[in-house]
Amino acid sequence: MDRKFQQHILADYSAGRKVEPVTLKVRRAKLKAFAKLLAGSKTEFYAALSADLNRDFAETLLAELIPLLNIIRYMVRKLPRLLADRALPDSWATFPSRGRLVKEPYGRVLVISTWNYPVLLALEPALGAYAAGNRVILKLSPRSPHSNNFIRNLLEKIFSSGEIMLVDPEAGLPELLQYRYDYIFCTGSRKTGQKVLRAAAENCTPATLELGGKNPCIVADDADLAVAAKRIVWGKFFNAGQSCAAPDYLLVHRDVKAELMNLICKNIRKMYGEHPLDKRTFPAMPDREAYERICRMAAEGRLVFGGDRDPEKLAFEPTVIDRIEADSPLLTEEIFGPLLPVLDFSNDTELFRKLQLIEHPLALYCFGGSRKLRRNLRDFIPCGALVFNDVLVHFSNMHIPFGGVGYSGSGAYHGARTVTTFVHEKPVLSRWNFPDCFLRYPPYGKFFRKIVEFLTHVR
Repeated sequence: MDRKFQQHILADYSAGRKVEPVTLKVRRAKLKAFAKLLAGSKTEFYAALSADLNRDFAETLLAELIPLLNIIRYMVRKLPRLLADRALPDSWATFPSRGRLVKEPYGRVLVISTWNYPVLLALEPALGAYAAGNRVILKLSPRSPHSNNFIRNLLEKIFSSGEIMLVDPEAGLPELLQYRYDYIFCTGSRKTGQKVLRAAAENCTPATLELGGKNPCIVADDADLAVAAKRIVWGKFFNAGQSCAAPDYLLVHRDVKAELMNLICKNIRKMYGEHPLDKRTFPAMPDREAYERICRMAAEGRLVFGGDRDPEKLAFEPTVIDRIEADSPLLTEEIFGPLLPVLDFSNDTELFRKLQLIEHPLALYCFGGSRKLRRNLRDFIPCGALVFNDVLVHFSNMHIPFGGVGYSGSGAYHGARTVTTFVHEKPVLSRWNFPDCFLRYPPYGKFFRKIVEFLTHVR
């Protein structure tokens, strides 16, 4: 699409004109048609993801296709209930009256997507915003060109009248954010989120930010180490560690550290073989910049397992690192790659001291642990989600809101919230003309003061 034409369309979207939403019946029909088209495009789906990330067919199904089909089917089925008006109870101050809560679409929604799950993380919020009655401007990542073409081909077949408009992935954020929107939904890094939030503040535009974070994974001395090792290896190295909710680093009780690390290395060999990079399906980095960043990080600490790399494929094998300095990038930056740093602790006091040094993570994982430890993690460590005895799986449950807090983001989506995030709940109050209480009008005499004393008396 021509850049000047894009700018013209964006300016028109941002001109403040009221967006007339497509009817609920039409939206449900288009969502249903889109789900059918998507389900019949498995081959093209996998080819696009394989070309961009070298991802395995099973991972592609588990990570993107199945969750996306599930959420679309959920929206088709639940949309009338999710967008239905809700009656509000009356109060003594408004009696007699009738109140309703009306679900009103914001209007023009900008969705900024990312590259690590390029189809799911683009289409779930975009389709949710459309289902809620909005017009959508969708910005895809330039790091996933094949997935972008796949998305474009699908959308053009169903949403041909501009309900969901794609902009050039190469368009920069400053260019895109100079326009005014009614809502912004952004998935990306903390730096991207900060840019979006600054731009949104200029127009008081509400925004949902789905960012990343340093997600700790605790392994207590009473954990089932065999189960913990298997699940940690799966969750950390799924999509080569390029998941915002993946365990970022381990905090292991000193008494079980050696045994757990041995089990982790065994599970890496079992799941990925002795030479993971020889497989054509181990995911790669999106570009050379990301690959070289992982190579620099891997030079930190003591190598326990892995470390092999392929500069031509931009791939790095599952790697475990120990003895890390406190100022190492492995501990100060989000890794977003197949590197697993391992730290240890000797008691709960030391553990909490280390946890309190990090910004609010998107997810906190814990295997084992006493009832007191679990309660303290729940009550005193802010995080997007807290999961015991597993990793990543909370993302797959559409009934669990997914989102961060603080530096890991704001707002949430999944399930019902994939739709309700994009509507404003507008109260509508209708009052009767009679009776009309005389006490509300001045002058306020002694009888009024007695009524106020009665209503404000604390019993």
